[in-house]
Amino acid sequence: MRFRTFAFASAALALSAVVGFSATKPAAKKGPLTTQLNKPWPAKVQTKQPKFPPTLSPAQELKTFHMAPGFQLQLVASEPLVVDPILAEFDGNGRLWVVEMQGYAVGQKMVNMTEPVGDVAILEDTDGDGIYDKRTVFQDKLVLPRALKILDHGCALIGEPPNLVKACDTNGDLVADTKEVIKDGFGRVGNIEHAANALYWGMDNTINIAEHNYNVLPKDGGKFEIVTNLVRGQWGVTQNDGGLIFRNFNTDPLFADYVPAQYYVRNSDLTRTAGLYENLVDQSKSAVWPVRPTLGVNRGYRPEVPRPDGSAYYYQGVSSPMIYRGNALPKEFYGQAVVVDSPTNLVHLLKLNEGADGNLTGADYYSKGEFLASTDERFRPTWLVPSPDGSFLIVDMYRGVSQDEPIQSDYLKNYIQQHKLWDGIHKGRIWRVIHTGMVKNAAPKPHLIDETPAQLVAHLSDPGGWWRDTAQQLLVQRADKSVVPALKLLAASAPDWRTRVQAVWTLSGMGSLDAETVSKALTDSNAYVRLAGVRGAEPFLAKDDAAMKAAALKLSDDSSWTVRRQLAASLGALPREGRVMPVVALIRKYGSDATTVDAGISGLKGLEADALDGILASNDANADTVEMLAGAAAKSRDVAQVQKLLAAATDAAKPAKLRLVLLNGAATGFSGVDARPPAVVSGGRAGGMEGIITRPRPAVKPMALASEPVALSLLAKESGDMGAAAKAVLDDLTWPGKPVPPAPKNTRTAEEEALFKAGLGVYATNCAGCHQDNGQGAPRVAAALAGSRLVIGRADMPIRVLLNGKEGSIGEMPPLGQSLNDEQLAQVVTYIRGAFGNTAAPVKPVLAKEYRQLYAFRKKPWTDQELQAPIR
Repeated sequence: MRFRTFAFASAALALSAVVGFSATKPAAKKGPLTTQLNKPWPAKVQTKQPKFPPTLSPAQELKTFHMAPGFQLQLVASEPLVVDPILAEFDGNGRLWVVEMQGYAVGQKMVNMTEPVGDVAILEDTDGDGIYDKRTVFQDKLVLPRALKILDHGCALIGEPPNLVKACDTNGDLVADTKEVIKDGFGRVGNIEHAANALYWGMDNTINIAEHNYNVLPKDGGKFEIVTNLVRGQWGVTQNDGGLIFRNFNTDPLFADYVPAQYYVRNSDLTRTAGLYENLVDQSKSAVWPVRPTLGVNRGYRPEVPRPDGSAYYYQGVSSPMIYRGNALPKEFYGQAVVVDSPTNLVHLLKLNEGADGNLTGADYYSKGEFLASTDERFRPTWLVPSPDGSFLIVDMYRGVSQDEPIQSDYLKNYIQQHKLWDGIHKGRIWRVIHTGMVKNAAPKPHLIDETPAQLVAHLSDPGGWWRDTAQQLLVQRADKSVVPALKLLAASAPDWRTRVQAVWTLSGMGSLDAETVSKALTDSNAYVRLAGVRGAEPFLAKDDAAMKAAALKLSDDSSWTVRRQLAASLGALPREGRVMPVVALIRKYGSDATTVDAGISGLKGLEADALDGILASNDANADTVEMLAGAAAKSRDVAQVQKLLAAATDAAKPAKLRLVLLNGAATGFSGVDARPPAVVSGGRAGGMEGIITRPRPAVKPMALASEPVALSLLAKESGDMGAAAKAVLDDLTWPGKPVPPAPKNTRTAEEEALFKAGLGVYATNCAGCHQDNGQGAPRVAAALAGSRLVIGRADMPIRVLLNGKEGSIGEMPPLGQSLNDEQLAQVVTYIRGAFGNTAAPVKPVLAKEYRQLYAFRKKPWTDQELQAPIR
């Protein structure tokens, strides 16, 4: 294997190639380049920008930053020491491991290279001056690597689509000698925007993967168990001191899991997963404040996206959430959330608050102004790295293109080409956040990898989250039972609750969590320790341990929503025959909390109808609880459960309002559609497509019954809401001899029908002269619209043809749509898609507006090939 380590003689040499430092004077240490303190803030938007944003040196880029008062940035690494960094993590000895994606968006066509040019490099500061000066390539020849988790014994998990691999250094030179596939299916090669990432070791010892369908559990002997996950998040995962998991998605900066995904996974019949991936930030109450025009974003053409000065109102590609758990920055920042928004060249700070209902909310920490913003369009923060010194690092990929080419809108693609942003690649910077109140070198250089298990236990009492997390992970991997007594002592009596909770989880990860420790945790003064105790009690509940069951059920009246929600989920560990009544008691009591309800139902797969009987024993049963149980019973399509459900829904002795709820729940369950809107916000200032693109209900095969449900059929004949709800359920059922209803001739809504009729007039005035009244066209004059794939295919195609014209074998179609407003454009497109025997879906005016804005830059007609390419 080739030699892959090199060291720079001094910090000056490390920077000489990029900032003009001399390599001939190694004597005086100048320390890291640092931003100016307390520049004007909030900064004004620098509206005057060069047409071709230059590639700046690190020293030049440093001058473009504006930070909140008291904060500064220090340059700790830059090219050539680090190139195209996308994420990083510290190992137990304070070395910085960096994933470098050199194959991303290369050249003018911004191609994602499938050649093995990526790597994982290890950076070291050998002289203690705060600048990394030594680089060792741990693993080279990687194809678009995108995830990393440092392990013990010189190993690391690396996400290299399509595989999750484990690479190990077996001789201590920090260069991997072995590489094995742990699991395939880790994303698709070349899919940068949406694929597995993160590999975040959570407090419960689950290695969490964002936007993927499995997580990883470390096991003895360096092995791993693959566990099913629900696909959530987009880029990055983090946790708070209690172990709650946080993620993000595109224009939504922060989501929280009040209950882990593993509980919802066990019941595929849930029609809702409240408490999982809950959106914490209200778009209407949050804003970003770039210091430069940020029109180079996917929806930059939409008028609601930028302010008059060109800066974005809202996030355009938020990622890498981090709950700050260090002890070097001012204490008021502890526990707050930091996110990056690469397209708008900033790092944003959110303040977290917990309401009386146990739900978290995130609000802008600063009412105006950013934690960090740059006037340099090439500043592209991609990852935030908790640091052993109690601060954190910012990984800056430093390039013009941040949006993956296959996901770029045509508008953005044009913008990139106009401004030559595809050029100036293969750079990279890593910045350290500092504050005027920080004590220099207050934290010792870590040597956790070299320490004994007893020494590692001591670090669980450290005030810094990085130290506690790293110590826990090393202890779990080493599984040295000699420290179990010390861990039990910490779990029971450590003064700091954060130490107690991590001691409990460390014991759990080592397979050494006993009943005594769990029982003590269940009565702890801190809610997160009690939560850990509830989860720790599950193996005992599964064995129907009477004492543990009694201790756990005492928490039914716990003062914390967090604890009660977890109890609802954990009661699903009880033996099947003894599970229903405890869960029913809890969700009946707290039916107003959707998270408690769904967490409880998650453990009742196949028992939902039995639980429904228990809930319906009271005529004042909570409607939401009833609907969720009914939905799960129907979604199961288990004949016995469905029959019990229909019997309850048609029981005239039950209150009409509950019967209606049962029917609505059943209809949702049979449809297979989520019972609530998606948590992800789109549209509005975020610039997404929600409300523009209509997603129809998927076709579902009716459930087959042995005979007609007579009572339901009679109910469906009634007028009003009850009859309509019964008919909706009846439509999802079939039985021998059920009449087949005639296919509807017109499925347009009243609003759509109005568009269609108005479209006839627009067509007659503007189109019929060439395309004829019957839509059959005319030889050598105009193409036929009847059955045309450009008419009945994607709705964007006829809109774009009308707006920009089209080249073809007959001749050029002129851009007649330019003379029509958005309403008229939608009318005529709706008409031609629904006339002449065509049956394609209608088009809303808002969609016509969208494509008018998207292609406002285009000056030439479309070709067939362009129209049929995937829409950007």
